[in-house]
Amino acid sequence: MIIKIGTRKSKLAMWQANHVKDELSKHGIQVELNPIETKGDKVLDVSISKIGSKGVFTEELEYMLENGEIDIAIHSAKDLPSELPKQFEILAFSSREKENDVLISHDSSLELKDENSAFIIGTSSTRRIATLSHYYPNIKTVDIRGNLQTRIKKMESGHCDALLLAYAGVARMEYHELIRQELSLDIFTPAVGQGSLAVEIATSLSIEKKSRIREIINDPQTEIKLKAERAYLRKLKGGCSIPAFANAQINARLPARQGNRIVLQAGIFSLDGREFVNKTAEGGLEDPETLGKKLGEDILNEGGAEILDQINKELKR
Repeated sequence: MIIKIGTRKSKLAMWQANHVKDELSKHGIQVELNPIETKGDKVLDVSISKIGSKGVFTEELEYMLENGEIDIAIHSAKDLPSELPKQFEILAFSSREKENDVLISHDSSLELKDENSAFIIGTSSTRRIATLSHYYPNIKTVDIRGNLQTRIKKMESGHCDALLLAYAGVARMEYHELIRQELSLDIFTPAVGQGSLAVEIATSLSIEKKSRIREIINDPQTEIKLKAERAYLRKLKGGCSIPAFANAQINARLPARQGNRIVLQAGIFSLDGREFVNKTAEGGLEDPETLGKKLGEDILNEGGAEILDQINKELKR
């Protein structure tokens, strides 16, 4: 069996694709890599929210899937839209790396301590900007995009004092020595899917290839968590340009309960961080998507709909 993998060209994306390649190769599958540049990789002078969040890192790879040029596309799960075109599906989610955001810098004295913390952070994430605005009003942010190495070079050239990034990418690129602070999941609740890889396929892929790839790559617990998170974001009809967040844990904070449960913390900020809705719900592992959808409905009904409407108006300006 030969599996053709499509991926973006950045070092992190290639690490992700090679990780999947190595797992498949261990089981005797021959693998070919097809690296490309997506729209999100090429357009670096405009924020994600301005160029459109849905499919900005995936459209070109989906074209290759549909035409049979590749069998699977490897994505950071947080980059995948909450709804895929009907001819595509997510076949597998890899085991999840630590979901936290981290502050990285060459200055070992920097730390987000309290509302008086004051320095310049580079980030292109509306979620991170809104969170900083809410909890750390003296922090200034500058928009910095590009791959991890490009962002670090911009920081080193004086664009900012620090960067706010996902732990997973920093760890996979072995920049542990730059981590100054691992941020709380309660305050910096991550983007949907953060820390996991998603394997996307065309629905027309052969059953033989589907079953073999899923058997090797899919992590059942991660899949349950991400199904809940993605169902929440799907209810909001959101992409990575809105400051929504979600994090699912299995048996989290339930030491006295019997049986496995899933706990989902999720919410949304206004773009300026002044308003937000943040709720937690729990349910059984057998239907995580219903849990995510119900929590999305609750958040919309308790102020999230008004926040989302205002976000969409502002992003259209």
